[in-house]
Amino acid sequence: MKFSVSAESTHDAVAFAVEELRRCLALYAGALEPAAETVHLVVVAPTNQEVDEYTIDVDLAASRGSITGSNPRAVLFGVYRLLTEIGFRWVRPGILGEVVPQAPAMRPHIRLTSRASYRHRGICIEGAASRENVLELIHWMVKLGFNGYYIQFRDGYTFFARWYLHRDNKEIPPEPFSVERAVEITRDVRSELRKLDLDLHMVGHGWTCEPYGIPGNDWYEHKEPIAPEIKRHFAMINGKRELFDNIILRTNLCYSSPEVRETLTAAVRDWAVANPDVNIIHFWLADSSKNFCECTNCAVKRPADWYVDLLNEIDRKLTAAGVNTRIVFGLGHDLLWPPERSRLEHPERFILMFAPITRTFTTPFVPDDSALTDNAPLLPYVLNKVDAPSNPAKNLSFLRAWQRIFSGSSFDYDYHFMWDHHKDAGFYTMAQILHRDCQDLSKIGLDGLMSCQNQRTFYPNALGMTVMGRTLWNRELGFEEIASDFFRSAYGEADAEAARDYFHTVSQIFHPELLRGEGTEADRRAAAAGLPAYEEAVKRVF
Repeated sequence: MKFSVSAESTHDAVAFAVEELRRCLALYAGALEPAAETVHLVVVAPTNQEVDEYTIDVDLAASRGSITGSNPRAVLFGVYRLLTEIGFRWVRPGILGEVVPQAPAMRPHIRLTSRASYRHRGICIEGAASRENVLELIHWMVKLGFNGYYIQFRDGYTFFARWYLHRDNKEIPPEPFSVERAVEITRDVRSELRKLDLDLHMVGHGWTCEPYGIPGNDWYEHKEPIAPEIKRHFAMINGKRELFDNIILRTNLCYSSPEVRETLTAAVRDWAVANPDVNIIHFWLADSSKNFCECTNCAVKRPADWYVDLLNEIDRKLTAAGVNTRIVFGLGHDLLWPPERSRLEHPERFILMFAPITRTFTTPFVPDDSALTDNAPLLPYVLNKVDAPSNPAKNLSFLRAWQRIFSGSSFDYDYHFMWDHHKDAGFYTMAQILHRDCQDLSKIGLDGLMSCQNQRTFYPNALGMTVMGRTLWNRELGFEEIASDFFRSAYGEADAEAARDYFHTVSQIFHPELLRGEGTEADRRAAAAGLPAYEEAVKRVF
């Protein structure tokens, strides 16, 4: 096959796009011979990181054409879309997940323009992961159109330590591992994200302790003594200033204290200045609920008011330092109740993160239009006396309250693959819920999803992960279209329908809603009576 590939941009992401196009074309066409005609990869607007859009105009039969992108990563997205059009698929991370077409769909001319439905399409590290797990996942992500990755904390230590120390696997001895090794792995991941031109989100947890010299890289029980001059800055609860649940990451501070506010906001500024490759920093408070300061000064305002005050001070410091880094602020726990008086002075600096960690996944966020029109007032906020709801519609009422005072960039920070995938043995029903949630983000005024999740959620199948990537890029895609394509790609034409029927049946037999602890005793008895159907489902496949 005669084909040449060139690029006008020298950006690493475009150079990698050239390599990938050459590599994949050679996989099914044999060695590429030089040709006079060339497929050009062009970045049209290399500074436009807010819009991911590509145009493909390629005549493979004539060995000529162009792929253009609104930014370097969009060129890479365009290359993978071209390869998808001729039959390539990526059903899971790693080279073994790459499906090379045996009989390529050689269309005479492929011409299309595609623009991402949402600005934010990312995955956040959680669970236990190795260096290879993360790097392979990131490369799978770009093939599906994801544009961001979030490394929690400053080095992701806890997630890598879980893998290498094998804390929950007594069959494998622990490997040598340290904070220094976590820093090294994180450096490699950051380098790869820069190369691929993906958004790099970092930190989140730890701002309430790291500035005081107390490591905050895990949710462990704190056993070291804490100096009185630091403890005096802790939130006062029930008249005492001490660790909340004896865990440093769950301990809030006294946010009415000018000294506390200066320490935290200066720490964010200094870290942003020292880490210019991180274009999005998450600034979160303590990771728990009912733990805000009850002192006389703090009690005069809601926690969200103090939070917005801190965000404004961060913005002023970053502006003075000439730093354009975006700041994510999170709505969860007590911060679901919006501020009464404080407002963001420069909302363009900030990204709203809606984190409905208490929601159920039995129903989508928008099960019907009533969820969008439910204007019931919020429960009154009583300091340290409130609970967040599990009902998705009630969660949305908090989001709408915040949206009345903030109309800037935003995304859903959600947990479909954090715990809930363990509740669906077939991974099928959860994929349907996830598809609806991704489609409906625009209905609820959110511009994307950051999935807080385990990194290797591709077993027993990758339907849900594929649904997430494809629907975040194009929310008009139907579930049936995505599922049919996935099962054909992963299991082949001959076995696709049998595999799909099996996983769908398994999801129904094992009733995810009951595994979540929902439903009645009668529901549980009925489900138990249906378990013998699993044997028949297995016989049909095996």
